[in-house]
Amino acid sequence: MTAKGTFDTANWTPQPPFDDRDGVTLGLLTLDKTWRGDLTGTSVVTMMVATTPVETSRSYVALERVEATLDGRAGSFVVQHDAVSDNGEQSLRVRVVPDSATGELRGLRGEMGIAVAADGTHSYTFDYTF
Repeated sequence: MTAKGTFDTANWTPQPPFDDRDGVTLGLLTLDKTWRGDLTGTSVVTMMVATTPVETSRSYVALERVEATLDGRAGSFVVQHDAVSDNGEQSLRVRVVPDSATGELRGLRGEMGIAVAADGTHSYTFDYTF
């Protein structure tokens, strides 16, 4: 099955860097999301970020707990993000942590694609199974 829609981000809260040397900085931040479309609900993201002296080369990993309704089922689940920008060439993988789903979403598996439009609008495509 495939779910599609948009999401907004808010409350970006960066912490002071925990490692900053030779132009490479490691930091931590949290943010909130509101999901719309086939997946409706909210989530909290905890993200670890690495920035480099080359503005277009960076990386982040994150865990995100989503509390939402999907396919008429309510519950929560966790997704893991793995993202790299190598001189502007980007890759992103967002997948459900196996057996993290609760409530009516128990058994959820899947992977999500995220796109950012030129106007800054975020959209998702979520391929999933139960």
